[in-house]
Amino acid sequence: MQMVEMRRKDREITELDRKLGVVEKCRVCRIGMKDEYGLYIVPMNFGYEYKDEKLVLYFHCAKQGRKVDALKYDPEVCIEMDCDHEVYAENEEIACTYAYRFLSIIGNGKAEFIEDDSEKEHALNMLMLHQVGRTFPFDPRMFQAVNVFRVVVDHFTGKEHE
Repeated sequence: MQMVEMRRKDREITELDRKLGVVEKCRVCRIGMKDEYGLYIVPMNFGYEYKDEKLVLYFHCAKQGRKVDALKYDPEVCIEMDCDHEVYAENEEIACTYAYRFLSIIGNGKAEFIEDDSEKEHALNMLMLHQVGRTFPFDPRMFQAVNVFRVVVDHFTGKEHE
């Protein structure tokens, strides 16, 4: 996949630790996907880890629905997350001086459904650790009630507007 350079280099976050810091701050990841009906985007809570020099995002969802069908149709996805939003103005009397502070991450990767129960437990614990700060024991019967998938992110960029 050919990478497109960021237009606003002055806002690009290039250091891996800072990009992972943005991922840590965000609690919702939007996943853009494609199915037979067209493009589809959905916001989801997630967990993550940086493993083998790759960002790995973990999600869970219902056993069926458009999202599941789309990921099976085409596992290539785009991810987006953003946080630290704030509107500000250099001069509150002039509309064109208003701007927006934010942090964001955008990347591309491939979704993979997880079938192995021990991998599902790990994924769900990464999600819980990120969302609520702790892990939990899981009854294996819980794994049958949900789909668990990961997105291995091939490339991601960070952007900051201070």
